[in-house]
Amino acid sequence: MASRNACGLKATDSQIFRCVGKALAAAERDGESVYVTNAIRLLLFTGARLSEILTLKWEDVDLEEEFLRPENSMTGRKMVVAPPPALEILISLPKQSGNPYVICGRVPGEHLVNIQKPWRRIRAKAELDDVRLHDLRHSYASVTAAGGMSLPLIGSLLGHTQAQTTQRYAHLADDPRKAAAESVAAEIAANLSGAGGKVINFSR
Repeated sequence: MASRNACGLKATDSQIFRCVGKALAAAERDGESVYVTNAIRLLLFTGARLSEILTLKWEDVDLEEEFLRPENSMTGRKMVVAPPPALEILISLPKQSGNPYVICGRVPGEHLVNIQKPWRRIRAKAELDDVRLHDLRHSYASVTAAGGMSLPLIGSLLGHTQAQTTQRYAHLADDPRKAAAESVAAEIAANLSGAGGKVINFSR
């Protein structure tokens, strides 16, 4: 997708990732919750829906097989590939005693319910005032399509149940799902860190 920054200039998906990456780091320095910032990073690295990330439980995280199995999905329970950058986040996130959720909320034992307000603060830092959280999922798909992945593979990564849902990315491009997800996540990680397309190796 293309967005307009504060100067009215169009931003590509790669530029959006780069701007959001810098804004997330700045937000954490300013005291933003690590659950908020890392929920957004998980959206970027997996292409998952916001509800799937916010309601994700630790019992649904398979670090060994590198999959997430979110329970609250518009298409029912599904398997979301967790590439190395996403695994790094999951390993580093603090667990709260008695809370089964990955993204913990302020209420003991509950998950974060709404991150729209902190997202507005973060996108303001990124000067991307018209970018919604759901747009990050479209940007993930666009980067995947631009990388030459097939439409069925893109649909599989996003959890689409109907081919026509994925067809919107046909104007942009076969590897197994894990290889595809790792390739996309590596490019996103490079842009988040400001490396601009250089592939970064992540230790597991």
